[in-house]
Amino acid sequence: MQSENTLFVGGPLDGRVLPVLVGPTGKPPQWYEIPVPDADGGAPAVHAYRLEPAGHSKRLGLPRGWKYTYVPEGREPRRWPWSKPRPTA
Repeated sequence: MQSENTLFVGGPLDGRVLPVLVGPTGKPPQWYEIPVPDADGGAPAVHAYRLEPAGHSKRLGLPRGWKYTYVPEGREPRRWPWSKPRPTA
């Protein structure tokens, strides 16, 4: 398996560069979640990071590297395209 050193921005991993496994296309996963165990033995807290391009090339605008940005509200639940819209309150 190949890995790529990826920068983490914000949250508990701010400024760290960690190796992240990449897929067959060479791109890291869209979300990176880190479970942190609770000291009291309860449910672990999950810190979520979203993948973003670190920069773009001048000519074609292609992404040059990747970084993970902290999302404090966490990962939004997946929705199927054919499901009913959520009711607005």
